Amino acid sequence: MHLAVVDDEPDITQLLAGYLGSHGFRVTALHAGRDLLALMRTDPPALVLLDLGLPGEDGFAIARQLREHWHCGLVIVTGRGDAVDKVVGLEVGADDYVTKPFDLRELVARVKAVLRRM
Repeated sequence: MHLAVVDDEPDITQLLAGYLGSHGFRVTALHAGRDLLALMRTDPPALVLLDLGLPGEDGFAIARQLREHWHCGLVIVTGRGDAVDKVVGLEVGADDYVTKPFDLRELVARVKAVLRRM
């Protein structure tokens, strides 16, 4: 199963790609929304883990584009933990919303739960 991890912090993408890879997922690590949209056209993942805090890009707008044009799971993984951001994230179409810091085992369980529902 192909997943995409989009975060501007290379340490986070490497950590998630390695951990998710060890659980049998094929992971593409990206650092910008434009790279995700290019990937969606060529090798669309079954699920995207998206950080909202990408420099110069609106994570909510990227989430909206995903929902408008592709059918994939979407888990927002971000440092934005206030209730308004969570509600907006879910309203724009996220299947789940996880705040940093997070437990890797819990994140994998949430990813698998979203994939089961799809």
